Amino acid sequence: MAVVEENWQAKRSSMVERTTFIFNNELLSDVKFVVPVSTGESESKKVIPAHKFMLAISSPVFYAMFYGQMAKTTDSIELPDCDYEGLLELFHFMYTDEANLSGGNVMQVLYLANKYMVPSLAEQCTAYLRDSLEASNVFCILPHAQKFEDKDLEDRCWEVIEKQTEEAVTSDEFITVERSVVESVVKREKLNVKEVELFKAVDRWATKESERQGLNHEGVVKRRILGEEIVKGIRFPLMSLKEFASVVIDSHILTSKETEDMMKHYGGVLTPPLPFVQEPRIGCARYRCHRFDETVFSPRNSWHYRDSKRDSVQFFVSKPVTLFGVQHFGSESGEYTVVTEVKDSADDSSIVKQSGSYTSEIKSENNQYYGFDVQFDRPVCLEENKKYKLVSLIKGPKSWYGNQGRESVECEGVRFTFSSSDASRNGTSVIQGQFPAFIFA
Repeated sequence: MAVVEENWQAKRSSMVERTTFIFNNELLSDVKFVVPVSTGESESKKVIPAHKFMLAISSPVFYAMFYGQMAKTTDSIELPDCDYEGLLELFHFMYTDEANLSGGNVMQVLYLANKYMVPSLAEQCTAYLRDSLEASNVFCILPHAQKFEDKDLEDRCWEVIEKQTEEAVTSDEFITVERSVVESVVKREKLNVKEVELFKAVDRWATKESERQGLNHEGVVKRRILGEEIVKGIRFPLMSLKEFASVVIDSHILTSKETEDMMKHYGGVLTPPLPFVQEPRIGCARYRCHRFDETVFSPRNSWHYRDSKRDSVQFFVSKPVTLFGVQHFGSESGEYTVVTEVKDSADDSSIVKQSGSYTSEIKSENNQYYGFDVQFDRPVCLEENKKYKLVSLIKGPKSWYGNQGRESVECEGVRFTFSSSDASRNGTSVIQGQFPAFIFA
């Protein structure tokens, strides 16, 4: 029998001090909880002494357990669904009104706080999770927020996923989530990640899930595990040909017909529509890189378009970016027909081509001028330090143009470097001409 400190009550002036003293103490204990303890590869059991009255005044579940019509008469209760540290922290809160939460125990404590109906502790757990929520642990917290129907915490989880998608889906936690969570991710309209990186994450999840089910990693198996909703949720047309060929084809998740259609899509010879969404997701913040310090237009000083002379400039970027389109100069209410193309400068091969009719409107990002945006149907993934050529054939009235162009411009941490292009026959150069802004993420 444990030695009891003499006159321990008199030495503790407050009720909290006295209840804290008897916490996890056999003194006056009238019930014991037996819970599992994991120690590496083996599992043992540990006993926590407690006091029915203290638990009953803190939890309606314990009140019913000890004093209700179906009250337990045994003084030893096994709880196989609890772990030792979690239950000990639940009791610690009931005796002291204090919660010592950590990343290692908060999930179990939240589970127990909800199970035994201790809302004040559950609120502290969710507040802790909100404060510690980040991309590396969001897929650990999200399932619990959904399970306990904590709408605020769930919304915060999705906000992190949307803003820091790549960090979230490449975390260790992502491959542990349920299939329904993977489906919810790929179907979201707002994600900040390159589509090829999202596919890699989904492929890793499918590989791990096939291992959990004791199956092989063949493409047809992973396709069956993923299901059509997830596969069709990946926006393959947003990938570059190089990304698709080097990553997607080797996974064997797509059928031969789907792969064939995608290759025709890249070659510009596909007639029927693809079964995959081609619209860019809207999660990425889009920026504009402006390359001119001055814009010009007057009756005697304007930019002309004639014959089949193209405007062109060569450029490269310091970091990988997604190019969504290019802004063009125009004139007041001017209507223009444009064919814009981005090419690989090394072999002059076309990467993306966009044509259409546009009406010019007022622009005022830097200087006030008239212009219009040519947005690509399929955004272009630009590699760092690789030279590209922007070429536009423009037909329409004379327009504004840029002057005092800069050879190098830094925008949102990305440096755009410009140089002259041999395809420019209408006067555009680094110093002056067309293309006031590049639209990128």
